[in-house]
Amino acid sequence: MYHLTALVTLLAIAFYLFTSINVSRARTKTGIKVPATSGHPDFDRAFRIQMNTLEWMPIVLPSLWLFAIYNGDALAAGIGAIWIIGRIVYFIGYSQAAAKRGPGFAIQALAAVALWVGALGAVLLRLV
Repeated sequence: MYHLTALVTLLAIAFYLFTSINVSRARTKTGIKVPATSGHPDFDRAFRIQMNTLEWMPIVLPSLWLFAIYNGDALAAGIGAIWIIGRIVYFIGYSQAAAKRGPGFAIQALAAVALWVGALGAVLLRLV
């Protein structure tokens, strides 16, 4: 069973839900009405945090599960947790200023690449 990977998946979805709620709050705070997706720097940053998280989830979640299947639940969950930590660091930095998003982006990107490369490598090893 993949209980730890399932937990990390649920935490990733919870974080995405949090970013969605944050966009709604930013709309209210800045007066940006639906369907506008820009107009105030605070809203723009909140919106980009949410969208960037969404952009990475189709890369991370399948890679996370394939990594877990081929390499083990605990290791996959650990790297997945690092991805979530990177997203949190990204959220905190980018919420303050666009220039502060780099460290969190790097952490989450490295975790995502590790999951993808680890899954690909394990699949290829079994094919050979």
